Amino acid sequence: MTADELGEFERIRRFFAPLAGPGGLGLRDDAALVDCGTGQRLVVTVDAIVAGVHYLPEDPPETVARKLLRVNLSDLAAMGARPMHYVLTTALPPELGAEWLAQFAQGLHEDQELFGVELLGGDSVSTMGPTVLSLTAIGAVATGREIRRSGATPGDLVWVSGTIGDAFLGLRLLRGDIPDPEPDHREYLVRRFRIPDPRTELGPLLGGIAHALIDVSDGLVADLDHICESSDVAARIELDSLPLSAAARAIVDLDSAIRPRLATGGDDYELMFAAPAEYASEVTALSSRLGLPITMIGKIEPGKGVHLVDAAGETIPLDITGYRHF
Repeated sequence: MTADELGEFERIRRFFAPLAGPGGLGLRDDAALVDCGTGQRLVVTVDAIVAGVHYLPEDPPETVARKLLRVNLSDLAAMGARPMHYVLTTALPPELGAEWLAQFAQGLHEDQELFGVELLGGDSVSTMGPTVLSLTAIGAVATGREIRRSGATPGDLVWVSGTIGDAFLGLRLLRGDIPDPEPDHREYLVRRFRIPDPRTELGPLLGGIAHALIDVSDGLVADLDHICESSDVAARIELDSLPLSAAARAIVDLDSAIRPRLATGGDDYELMFAAPAEYASEVTALSSRLGLPITMIGKIEPGKGVHLVDAAGETIPLDITGYRHF
């Protein structure tokens, strides 16, 4: 049975109503109701993913759902907000049947439980083009504790969570662009592409520490440049300081020329932030508390742009700095 044969309201009733929280009103009304506590600000973000662009059409439906939700939760974390709710829009081609939808909904269910979020509603339409999935995430942050891109100042240290370049390598493995590593490494890198890890615990804890914060989605260099442009500063990043997983390092050891591409590949969904040097001990304590590597990779300077440098301090030329939608 195709999704179209189910009908819009049967599709909503069967697959998405079970995901709705109390504010979603069982998905039976035209809008949702959300309480906003005193001293809190709502943080709202929206992101879309397209088959063949942001994920591969053959990717398992549950991983597609989890990536869709997680990339939006990452945006909330990048403003220091805790996630609460989301709204979902699906534009599905007729050939995607009920089983695809069931697996997609199961992926959402698993991550709802993991991240403590609830569906409020959305829309469901048919398309003759590729699958398009859009999700709006809603979070909350204490008034005055939100972290923007525009606060970096010269002298700040630049930090990044987790590891960089895994998703880029995972996609290249799926496309057959690079030789397969050992099975455990391949599995790890592919998972990092398909199911990113939004740092929802770290983001809210950076209030009062980070001057500027962003998630690494388009590529570390490109996203740091967003901070630099918004803050009217420059940044110097040391290529050798970028944190790599064991799987990524094994590939770099075989082909060192690929290393600069890890700084521009995107889809990492790690948090990158600028913080005063005197807060280094607080950042280290957060890393220990969360069991999450947080690595100092460079420094904010006067000027413009991002300079990726080698061990000798020489600027590394880059053909591209990150993913561009257009």
